[in-house]
Amino acid sequence: MNTHSGDLEEQVVVFQLANQICGIGIGAVVEIIRMEKITQVPGAPDFVEGIINIRGRVIPVIDLRTRFEFEALDFTDSSRIIIVETGDTTVGMIVDAVAEVLKFSSGNVSPPPGIISGAGSDYVRGIVLDGDRLVILVNIDGILKKTEIEDLEHILSGPEEPVQQGV
Repeated sequence: MNTHSGDLEEQVVVFQLANQICGIGIGAVVEIIRMEKITQVPGAPDFVEGIINIRGRVIPVIDLRTRFEFEALDFTDSSRIIIVETGDTTVGMIVDAVAEVLKFSSGNVSPPPGIISGAGSDYVRGIVLDGDRLVILVNIDGILKKTEIEDLEHILSGPEEPVQQGV
């Protein structure tokens, strides 16, 4: 790889998603877990698979295949949930498989191709050439829009209990 003295080293968790190789910054990753029972939530957007309980924390889980408008497939033994933090929100992302942690120089990140437009451009931070493979760098902050995060928080908080006065 071609490195420049001013470039920073980056690390990403590399995962498989619909025959694509993607990566997400390791700093956003809290943990990676095997698939587990996901509880569906009525009224959730179609890309939200449901919620899981991780050590007493209720975490929404999104299916990245659905979010990126790829063909939906059944989950396999290789499927994983990557728990990430984006802003103040913790969310699980279902991927087909997790492969490795990749280190590279930030100077080796190419901008997304101009053909990626619309909502898709929010999801892609850049492309890294690693040997003969292209790794699509996912923009974690672009996966969920602010309104979607607010909707998830509202769904997770459930109906508000009326305040009883004078009891």
